[in-house]
Amino acid sequence: MHDHSKPHLDPRSPLVLNTGQLPRAPGAMRSADRVVAAPKDLGLALIGVPEGADLRLQLRLESVTEGVLVTGTVAATTVGECGRCLRPISTELDVTIQELFAYPNSTTDATTEEDEIGRLQDDLIDLEPLVRDTVVLALPVTPLCRDDCPGLCSECGAHWDDLPADHHHRQEDPRWAELKKLTFTEE
Repeated sequence: MHDHSKPHLDPRSPLVLNTGQLPRAPGAMRSADRVVAAPKDLGLALIGVPEGADLRLQLRLESVTEGVLVTGTVAATTVGECGRCLRPISTELDVTIQELFAYPNSTTDATTEEDEIGRLQDDLIDLEPLVRDTVVLALPVTPLCRDDCPGLCSECGAHWDDLPADHHHRQEDPRWAELKKLTFTEE
């Protein structure tokens, strides 16, 4: 038997769903479409969903023998910077989610570890861990403003897109620097 002494969920929290109106008969379904504010830290170093931005959830809650199966999509606008040229970028993200949230004292308690699947708590489902995992895993580690972004010049830091085609930096071998100071004059 697992210890279910987790902190109680707040039913007013935007990412907590109340399944109290969903019959526990397998096959019973209900939809939940909502727009909620994104929690903080929903992203990676270079890109993410800003805290408070709209998260659009289109979900289906279905009673199954062991609990409630949640399937649907999460859509949001991500903002960040290009990993090559550091220009600001914004993209639309649309990811599919699916997870079983087990009823308390179901057979699932005996067959899974506590953190292996979600659990209902007083008819409440906390979607934040599922949304966070799904959204963050869908984000690119190195986001690009476009696939062929040339990035920045490693010498001067200017955007390659803004530089002429013949842009270059003269590389001088420091070992020859003293010789340049010599001038030859013919007598």
